Amino acid sequence: MRLAERARGFLGLTRPVNAVAASVLTFVGAFVSAGGLDTQFRIAASVLATLLAVAAGNAINDYFDRDIDAINNPERPIPRSAVTPRGALAFSVVLFLAAILVALVLPVLAVGIAAVNLLALVTYTELFKGTPGAGNALVSYLVGSTFLFGGAAVGNVEPVVVLFVLAGLSTFAREVIKDVEDLAGDAAEGLTTLPVAIGERRALWLGTGALVVAVLASPVPYLQETFGVWYLALVVPADAVMLYAAYAGFDDPARGQSVLKYGMFLATAAFVAGRVEFLV
Repeated sequence: MRLAERARGFLGLTRPVNAVAASVLTFVGAFVSAGGLDTQFRIAASVLATLLAVAAGNAINDYFDRDIDAINNPERPIPRSAVTPRGALAFSVVLFLAAILVALVLPVLAVGIAAVNLLALVTYTELFKGTPGAGNALVSYLVGSTFLFGGAAVGNVEPVVVLFVLAGLSTFAREVIKDVEDLAGDAAEGLTTLPVAIGERRALWLGTGALVVAVLASPVPYLQETFGVWYLALVVPADAVMLYAAYAGFDDPARGQSVLKYGMFLATAAFVAGRVEFLV
C-alpha cells in the first residue's frame, strides 16, 4: 500500500473536521469565560488537548465499529483497508497519551473533566453505544463538555454552563437523527439503539423534543444580560435552522443531521458575538 494512502487513512480515522470543530468549541468556552485572550497558554493547551482526545476517540471508535462500518460506511479507513484494525488501535493509544500529557498542564478541574471524558471516549462503543438513549446522552455530554473544559482551563466555568446545556440538548437531537440514518447497520450488528428500541418516528420525536427545549432556553443568556443583542441576532436564525433540521430529519435523516450541524455552528458563533459585544 502506498504511503500516501496510509497517511490519508490515519487522518481519516481522526475525522479531522469533527476534531477541529470540537477544538473550536473548547476555544469558545475559554474565550467566553476568560473574556479575552489574556490566558493564551491555557487556551492553547485546552484546544490542543481537545483536538488530540477527539481524534483518539474517533480512531478507537472506528476500531470497535469496523464491522458496522463495513455496512454503514464502507468508505471508512478500516473497511477499505487503508488502515489495519491493529494500526488504528495503536494510533488511538498514541493520541490518547498525547492528550493526557497536554491536559496535565491545566488546572485541576480541567484535568478532572479531561479524565472523565477520556474514559467516556474509550468505553463509549463497548458499553454505551448499544444502550437505547445512553450512547446518545454520553455523546451529548461530551460535546457540551468542550465548553466546560475551555472554561475550566481558564478557571471560570460559570459563564459556559448554559452553553454546555444548549449544546448537549442539540447534540442529543442530532445523535438520534444519525441513529435513524444508521438503523440498518446497527440492527444488523445487534445494537439496540433508540430507533431500534422504540421505532424511528418515536425516536425522532424524542430528539425533536430535546431540540425544542434547547431553542426555548436559548434566549436565557440575553434575558440574564450575560450577552447582548448581537447574541440574539445570531441565535434566532440558528434556532430556525435547527428546527428546520428536525423537521427535515423525518423524511431525510442524512440531510436533517447535516443541517442541524450547521445550525449548531451558527449558535456557537452567537456566543462568540455575544461575548465580543461586551469587550468592544
